[in-house]
Amino acid sequence: MSDTPATAPVTPKEDSVSKRARGLDRAFEILDFLRNKREPLKPNEIAAQIGAPRSSVYELVNLLLRNGILEFTGGDGRVFLGRKLYFLGAAYEDHFDFMRACDAALERIAEQTRETAQYCVLDGNKYTVARMKEGVRPFRISSDVGHSVPIPWTASGRLLVAHLSDEEITSFIPAADFQMPNGSWLDPAEFIAQVREADKTGQFTFNSTVDNFTHCFAVPMRDAQGIATATLCLVAPRDDGLKNHAFYLQCLKQAAQALSGKH
Repeated sequence: MSDTPATAPVTPKEDSVSKRARGLDRAFEILDFLRNKREPLKPNEIAAQIGAPRSSVYELVNLLLRNGILEFTGGDGRVFLGRKLYFLGAAYEDHFDFMRACDAALERIAEQTRETAQYCVLDGNKYTVARMKEGVRPFRISSDVGHSVPIPWTASGRLLVAHLSDEEITSFIPAADFQMPNGSWLDPAEFIAQVREADKTGQFTFNSTVDNFTHCFAVPMRDAQGIATATLCLVAPRDDGLKNHAFYLQCLKQAAQALSGKH
């Protein structure tokens, strides 16, 4: 007799539930893909770029269209995120007073510093700006709200992964994300050392790797367990950021302390 344990057969009901779960995962993948692309696309273009069967993408797109989650826009059968998502987001904000408090804090930071203030979080294994108040400078220094960026490119990234072990960090961040915008590579060991120092000091600042003229600041917003679940950030012209370094950090830390426990 074989010692191999028998595998219980999958029932039709279990198989149906599994297919629905995979379909839901794929639907969210489509929505995230369109969010990051920031442009309407045809279903066959979506399927090709996410590596999914065209038949399943067409089926899910039609379902999302019927429910207002996607809308036709741009002609030629192109689809993009639908207005129902706006209403869902508005309902989310109405439920959480923190967002209003966060907007007020960003407003104060921008007024105090004249620089662009941001509230930033992780989105999966990427960094994103969730809220932003632009400074009063005549030129724009900011990232688009909701745009996903590799974690090692950002000051906030050093704080947002600090609760992970060294091994968890290198497993969590895709290896390709350690390539900087200028084509150079950041040694994961150097990044982890920066993570540990940022966690110890409660701050991280550096000259931006995304462009050549800005200096970025980030301080953590921690939960009850001390984990940095979000950051408050400033993006400033490099010379001004270095000149006002201590004052900018003070403004961020005061705002983070005032918001502590509310997010």
